[in-house]
Amino acid sequence: MATAIFVRDIAQYDGQEVTVRGWVKAKTGKGKLQFVRLRDGTGQVQCVAFKKEMDEADFEAIRGLTQESSVIITGNVRADERAPGYPGGYEIGVTGVEVVQVGDEYPITPKEHGTEYLMDRRHLWLRSDRQWAILRIRATIIKAMRDWLDNNGFLLVDTPIITPAAGEETTTLFELDYFGEPAYLAQTGQLYNEANIFAFGRVYCFGPTFRAEKSKTRRHLIEFWMLEPEIAYCDLDELMDVEEQLVSYIVAQVLAKHQQELEIIERDTVQLANIAAPFPRITYDEAIERLQKLADETDDPEQKELLKIEWGEDFGSPHETALAEMFNRPVFVYHYPSAVKAFYMQPVAGRDEVCRSVDLLAPEGYGEIIGGSERIFDADLLRQKLQAQGLPEENYDWYLQLRQFGSVPHAGFGIGIERTVAWICGLDHIRETIPYARLLNRKYP
Repeated sequence: MATAIFVRDIAQYDGQEVTVRGWVKAKTGKGKLQFVRLRDGTGQVQCVAFKKEMDEADFEAIRGLTQESSVIITGNVRADERAPGYPGGYEIGVTGVEVVQVGDEYPITPKEHGTEYLMDRRHLWLRSDRQWAILRIRATIIKAMRDWLDNNGFLLVDTPIITPAAGEETTTLFELDYFGEPAYLAQTGQLYNEANIFAFGRVYCFGPTFRAEKSKTRRHLIEFWMLEPEIAYCDLDELMDVEEQLVSYIVAQVLAKHQQELEIIERDTVQLANIAAPFPRITYDEAIERLQKLADETDDPEQKELLKIEWGEDFGSPHETALAEMFNRPVFVYHYPSAVKAFYMQPVAGRDEVCRSVDLLAPEGYGEIIGGSERIFDADLLRQKLQAQGLPEENYDWYLQLRQFGSVPHAGFGIGIERTVAWICGLDHIRETIPYARLLNRKYP
C-alpha cells in the first residue's frame, strides 16, 4: 500500500510510491498527457498522468477534473529539478486516482479580480498562493512571539473578552447588553494583566480586541489580535529592551523559515535583514524637532502641509512614515504628551504634561506596531487621572485596589499582530493579514 504523505515532505520519498490528498490548483495537457498541480495545504506538487501508465477510467477521471476538485492521487515520486511546486524539484508519476468531488466552476481564476469581489469571496480567496503564504507567515509570527516570551520568564494568563469598563478611550467601545446591564467588548487585556503580574511577575495575554473606530485607513481593523506583555518592577528602558529583542527574534524566525513564502508574495527582504537590536531611541520632543525641520526644508507644498505639526499633537501616518525613514530599522519614540495617551500612564518626574510612554515605529511606512508605557502605581494619582477624564471611579475599584496591596513600578506594551504581519510581509493593506477582516464596511463573510 502506498504511503500517505504531506507534499512538504515529498523529498523524503524519492523513488517511492506515495498517496497525496488535496485539491486541484490547476490542470493542463492534452491527449495522452495530463499535468495536475495538486495542493494539500502544506505545499504543491506536479502530478503527471500518462494514459499508457494508468487504468483508462482513472485517466478519464483526471481529464474531467476542474479547478479546486478534491482528489486522492497515488503515484511514484521522482526528482526533476524543473518540476514546479512548493517545495519543487519533485513530481509524481500518477498510477491511480480517487475523485472525491468534481468542483463547480470556480469563481476565482488567474485573471485579475477587484478587491471587493475577492473580499466577498474571502472564504475561497484564502486558497490562493499569496494568501496561503501570508497566513503561514502570520502563524510563524504568532508562534515566535509566544516562544520568545515563554522562554524569557513570561506566563500566558488569559484575560476577559467582556469587560465592565473602558481600557482605552471610551469613544471606541462596542457596547452590549449583559443581562440588563451595559458591558463592552475588550479593547485590551492590559488592566487585567496588571492584576496578574502581582501573582506571576511577568505575564502576557493573547487574543482578539475590538475598537469601534470609524476609520477606513489601510492600517485599521475593527477586530484585531494583540499580544500584551506586562512586567512587574520594570521601567521604560527595560521595556524597550524587551520590545527590541522580541521584534528582532520574530523577524529572524520569519527569514529563517519562510524564504519560499516571502518569494511568493515578492517581499524585498533586504530591509528585513537589517532588523536587529538595538533600535534607535528618540524622545517625542526630538521627533517634533526633526519633523518641523523636515517640513521647513521641503519645497513641496503638499509634503510641507502633511508634515506640519505642533508640540502636543499626536502623530499621523505621514509623521510616523517620515520619522521611520530617518532610520534603517524600527525606531522608538518615547515620552509623549500625556494628553494624547491613556489615563494609566506614569507621568515623567518634573514634567506632568509628559508621560513615560513609548511607541515603536516600523520602517517602510508601516507606522506604530507597538505601544507601551510605565503604568501609574500610586492609587491617589490614578484616581486623579480617572476623575480628570470623567471616567466613573466605581468601574475601576478593583484596578485601584491593586495600588493598595504591594504596589510596585511596572510596565507593559501591546503589539498588534496584523500590523506586524503587514510590515514583515510588505503588504499594501491590512485586510490581507487576517483570514476574515472586519472593516468599517465589512463583516461578511
